[in-house]
Amino acid sequence: MPEITYLEALRQGLWEEMERDERVFILGEDVGLYGGAFKVTEGFHKRFGESRVIDTPISEAAIVGAAAGAAHMGMRPVAEMQFIDFISCAYDMLTNYVATARYRAGLATPIVVRGPCGGYVRGGPFHSQNPEAAFLHTPGLKIVYPATARDAKGLIKSSIRDDDPVIYLEHKWLYRRIKEQLPPSEGEEILTPIGEARLAREGTDLSIITYGATVWKSLEAAEQLEQEDGVSIEILDLRTLLPMDDAAIVRTVQKTNKVLIVHEDTRTGGVAGEIAARINERAFEWLDGPIMRVTAHDVPLPYAPTLEDFVLPQTEDIVKAVRWLAAY
Repeated sequence: MPEITYLEALRQGLWEEMERDERVFILGEDVGLYGGAFKVTEGFHKRFGESRVIDTPISEAAIVGAAAGAAHMGMRPVAEMQFIDFISCAYDMLTNYVATARYRAGLATPIVVRGPCGGYVRGGPFHSQNPEAAFLHTPGLKIVYPATARDAKGLIKSSIRDDDPVIYLEHKWLYRRIKEQLPPSEGEEILTPIGEARLAREGTDLSIITYGATVWKSLEAAEQLEQEDGVSIEILDLRTLLPMDDAAIVRTVQKTNKVLIVHEDTRTGGVAGEIAARINERAFEWLDGPIMRVTAHDVPLPYAPTLEDFVLPQTEDIVKAVRWLAAY
């Protein structure tokens, strides 16, 4: 099987779902003839036509609103935010309308709102954000955040088939860096279940709970720690942030008794705080030390490479935290 990139896996998933179900369509800024800012939808306009690959005005609120209306009429829209930072412009539509539609009126709203997120690419404060925490407390939404090519494909397919609205976060740093062998489209169908975490690495001494690009930073740190310190690190890739896989979190805590939570988003109000609270509620008696966090600093992300590297969690930050916690 040939290796394909994270971006190509995402493309394949979108393409397969559009071939499978004529109700699926894509809308967003420059997704048509241009093929999207990162070329995720390149070639889609030619294959599926302008009625299913729709270029929109520069209005995220309008994009999500149009998608919601189409979903109520039986369609399955995939709305692209050219950069996920600007999903904030559609916050009202997503939280006040889309997330509550089923509860208020029994209206299924099968929409996917997807877009490139994250830093490590020198994109500065307007093109590097991770908005997951802003939506985590909104009942009615689902949030997925794949870290591998297989999950990029499997989660976009599962998200499109889900009858609830899904925010699909795709890390731009992973687009062309992460490659994986996947079966051809006509072979095994890849469907990653929403709500199930993935054990990315087995270990016995300490658990790292993480997601997105920091899965790979954590894997690098784990290899270094095993070689230099003889510490065995287990890594849990959440994949889905809402709903969160509490059972998988508890299992890894019970196994290693020490926990480090790593994510790229800022520290205050970040997902790590929610994970820590759930561990305290469900598995406190299994802990042999404090729950530690490695996150970004609480500042907008700088453009300058040296400053971005300082603000974002790096492999050496994870190594340092693990060494402290392992010796606790």
